[in-house]
Amino acid sequence: MAFWKKHRGDIQFFVIFLFCFGLFRSVAFASYHIPSESMVPTLEVGDRIIVSKWTYGYSKHSLWFPFVPSLPTSDGRLFGRLPARGDVAVFKHTRDDLVMIKRVIGLPGDEIGVRDGVLQVNGRPVERAPVREFSYREHKGTVVQVTEYDEILPGGANHAILERSDGWRGDNAGPFLVPAGHVFMMGDNRDNSADSRYQSGLGFVPVENLMGRAELIFASTHSCKDEPGLACAARRFFSAIR
Repeated sequence: MAFWKKHRGDIQFFVIFLFCFGLFRSVAFASYHIPSESMVPTLEVGDRIIVSKWTYGYSKHSLWFPFVPSLPTSDGRLFGRLPARGDVAVFKHTRDDLVMIKRVIGLPGDEIGVRDGVLQVNGRPVERAPVREFSYREHKGTVVQVTEYDEILPGGANHAILERSDGWRGDNAGPFLVPAGHVFMMGDNRDNSADSRYQSGLGFVPVENLMGRAELIFASTHSCKDEPGLACAARRFFSAIR
């Protein structure tokens, strides 16, 4: 009792601060660190990104408070909205608590496939235009040669993707019919991404698992040294994600 009387003000401040911090992280913005190369060249290992939490509504995965149960709605979300095809989204993995980031490729009812490296949406090949060929050293040290394409999704969203070749594992997959209440996610680094093409791994992602849309790279610890013949991505700060 004496301890409470002596430190009541400090304890109250800490509880209020924790509540406000959790509320802000749940309903407004959160930051996440990029740990893998599955979204190169859009995102590099070491990028720190800002995610808008309200864009797709709120679920137990997007709310910061760890004790929040599934919400009593049809899709487990409050104020839920489907993402747009082409959004870069943060979500919880379907089989563990790992936080992932990929691009939304397929919406409920879409048929998604890949043929010889070319993405197919609802039976039609997606337009892609070659931009350049280059080599770079991966985060783990291996040098890879890739072709960068500008890919244009149905609806007009365009973004850069990388392909090592059109014959890698995952370059012939599907077709997959995206079920109701789910989305189909793929990494921009197509031959180095464990995504929805692998149904025994990530598979289709429930919309309830969506945590927010990636909006901005606000800081980066990404680093690579200049080497002859190898590309080295520059650090980006306050750069919009598309």
